[in-house]
Amino acid sequence: MSPHQLAPWRSYLVLAASMTLVGSYVGLSKALVVVFPIFVLAGLRFGIAAVAMASWTPKPRDEPPLNASDHRVLFLGSFLGNFLFSICMLYGVQATSALAAGVVMAGIPATVALLSWLFLGERLNARLWAAIACAGVGIGLLAFARHTPGAASAPWWGYALLVGAVVCEAAYVVVGKRLSVKLGPKRISALINAWGLLLVAPLALWQWPQFDAAQTRPSDWVLLVFYALAASMGAVWLWMRGLQGVPAQQAGVFTVMLPLAAAAVGIGWLGETATLQHGVALVLALAGVYLATRPSLHDHQGRSSP
Repeated sequence: MSPHQLAPWRSYLVLAASMTLVGSYVGLSKALVVVFPIFVLAGLRFGIAAVAMASWTPKPRDEPPLNASDHRVLFLGSFLGNFLFSICMLYGVQATSALAAGVVMAGIPATVALLSWLFLGERLNARLWAAIACAGVGIGLLAFARHTPGAASAPWWGYALLVGAVVCEAAYVVVGKRLSVKLGPKRISALINAWGLLLVAPLALWQWPQFDAAQTRPSDWVLLVFYALAASMGAVWLWMRGLQGVPAQQAGVFTVMLPLAAAAVGIGWLGETATLQHGVALVLALAGVYLATRPSLHDHQGRSSP
């Protein structure tokens, strides 16, 4: 084990904390999009995080120099996992509900498997196809869950945007594993956030005239700071830290915390009402996470004894 790696059980706790943070800010973003225009919200998020992570940005002396390929991977990771994910997620949760967003986000592990099949030629066994089916049926059920106050008239494109956010995050998971081999968690977090700020800044400035800061409350800004630090700093750093000591597939198990945390925020904080369809969709989402991330019999047989 590298001196910079955590013990496996500590890595598990770190990964669980990361996904709990993600689920929490996905849920709480429902309250933020009521106050802040989407691009302004994204710009403020990246800007606050950039200030907070200023000391993480310089290159450590013991870090190897980045080549052109590394810079492309960093840009791609930020474009997919920060910029596009944030825009799709924020517009999607604005149109639907925090509970729905959490359930859809649970499809990330199944989507990772599907993308690997489509673009990398990796084989999908029956278990992974079942995980993909669970995610798809769960998302489909959400379209019929019309009794939640925040989602009573949710348009189809709201769910489509949430699915788009899942695809972006799934691609980012693969990119993140590659980056964690060469860069430290703090520097990855800072550089990916910096790219996110550069990408969204023109859109945030364009939308700024629509924002009436005088109508905000101090609690809105406190929530915004939490969202910025959790989304751009805490969750990313914890995830990259945990990935150093746990295989990517095994780490995916901890995405189960995302829909649970988002559902808890939606129901307990935002007062959303969970229907039977929501409950079934959540169970299917959790089953999909389990199926997509459970090691196969081949994995167990091929693993050497410690």
